[in-house]
Amino acid sequence: MAAAARELVLRAGTSDMEEEEGPLAGGPGLQEPLQLGELDITSDEFILDEVDVHIQANLEDELVKEALKTGVDLRHYSKQVELELQQIEQKSIRDYIQESENIASLHNQITACDAVLERMEQMLGAFQSDLSSISSEIRTLQEQSGAMNIRLRNRQAVRGKLGELVDGLVVPSALVTAILEAPVTEPRFLEQLQELDAKAAAVREQEARGTAACADVRGVLDRLRVKAVTKIREFILQKIYSFRKPMTNYQIPQTALLKYRFFYQFLLGNERATAKEIRDEYVETLSKIYLSYYRSYLGRLMKVQYEEVAEKDDLMGVEDTAKKGFFSKPSLRSRNTIFTLGTRGSVISPTELEAPILVPHTAQRGEQRYPFEALFRSQHYALLDNSCREYLFICEFFVVSGPAAHDLFHAVMGRTLSMTLKHLDSYLADCYDAIAVFLCIHIVLRFRNIAAKRDVPALDRSLNSGP
Repeated sequence: MAAAARELVLRAGTSDMEEEEGPLAGGPGLQEPLQLGELDITSDEFILDEVDVHIQANLEDELVKEALKTGVDLRHYSKQVELELQQIEQKSIRDYIQESENIASLHNQITACDAVLERMEQMLGAFQSDLSSISSEIRTLQEQSGAMNIRLRNRQAVRGKLGELVDGLVVPSALVTAILEAPVTEPRFLEQLQELDAKAAAVREQEARGTAACADVRGVLDRLRVKAVTKIREFILQKIYSFRKPMTNYQIPQTALLKYRFFYQFLLGNERATAKEIRDEYVETLSKIYLSYYRSYLGRLMKVQYEEVAEKDDLMGVEDTAKKGFFSKPSLRSRNTIFTLGTRGSVISPTELEAPILVPHTAQRGEQRYPFEALFRSQHYALLDNSCREYLFICEFFVVSGPAAHDLFHAVMGRTLSMTLKHLDSYLADCYDAIAVFLCIHIVLRFRNIAAKRDVPALDRSLNSGP
C-alpha cells in the first residue's frame, strides 16, 4: 500500500511539473538541465527520501486514511481542496470588507490605547525617578532619625539622673512650713520629717561624691534639722516625764510613743547625742518606776500570806532539843496539814498560771490569805508580763536587736530583777515549806516557756536564776 501511494505521488508530481511548464519550458535554450553535481536537490533519490518521510507522516492522518480506503483520485481531491481554500479566502476577504469599519475603529482604539499607555509609561518613569529620589531621602532621614534617637536616649538618661539629683537637693516650701510651724503630732509633720531625712541622706551621699550643688542647700537643711530635733526632743521628753506622775498607767504613753517611733530613728541618723540623751532619760525613768512599783507591790503582797507557815521545828526527823520548862506549851500545829498538798497544786494549772495578778488591798479588805506559791505566781506573772511588753517596746522604738536589745532591757529592768531575786533569796533562807519551793520551781519553768513563746529571750538569765 505504501508503494502504491509512493507511485501515485510520483505520477502526480510529474504531471504537475509538466502542467506548470510555461514560457520557461518552451525556450529551446532552456530545455537542457543544469549540471549542479552534489548541489542538485532535484535528483530522484533526494525527492524519494523526502517523499517517504512525508508519506509516512501523512498516512497517519485520518483524512488520508479515509481517501485511501475509498479510492479517491488525489489530483482531483487536491484541486477540490484548493477550490475550497479559495472560496474560504474569498469569504474571509468579504468578511474583512464588511468589518472594515469595526477594524478601523479597533485600530483607532488601539492607537489611542498605545498613546495612553505611552503617557502612562512616561508617568511611571517619572514616578520611578521620584521614588528613587524619595528612597534616598528616606535613607537620609533614617540615618538622621537614628542619630536623633541616640541623642534623645542620652539626654533622657542625663535628664533622669539630673532630675533625681535636683529632686534630692531641692527643698520645697511645704517641707519648710511643716517643720517650722506644724505640731509634731500632726501627720504632715511626720511626712515632711521623713522627706527631710531622705534629703539629708541624699545630700550626704552627693557630698561624698563631690557634688558642688550640695553647698547651696546644706545651710537650709541644717537649720531645718536643728528645728526638727528640738521639737522631737521636747515631745519625747514630755512623754517620758509623764511616766513619773503618780497613778499613771505608763503603758498608755508607751503606746503613744510607738506611733512616733520614726522620731527616734530620725535622731539616730541626724543627732546621735540627742538620741542618747533620750534613751538614757528613758532608762533612768522607767528603771525607777519599775523598781518603785515592784518594791511596793511585793511588800503589800507579802502581807496577805498565810500566817501559819512551815518552820524548822515542823520538818520531819528534827531533834527536839528544846528544854521544856514548867511554863512551856506544846506545839498545837499538825505536821500533816502543813505538808499536805491539797489544792495548792492548782496554782500551776493553765487557767491559774496566767490568771490576773492578785490585788493586795482588795485581798486585805476581804481578809483573804494565800500560800507563798500563789504570791510568787502573781509577782512573777506581773514581772513576766511587763518585761515582755517592755522588751518588745525597746526593740521596736529604739531600733535594737540581739545583744544590744538585751543590754538595754537589763538597763531598764535590771534593778527590779535584782531586787526580786534578793527578796526571794532572803525568803528562801528561812523557808521550810518544801511544797511551796517545789511549786515555785514549776512556776518558773512554765513562765520560761511562756517567755519563749512570746519571743522574749532577755528573761532567760533572770528566770534561770530563780529557785
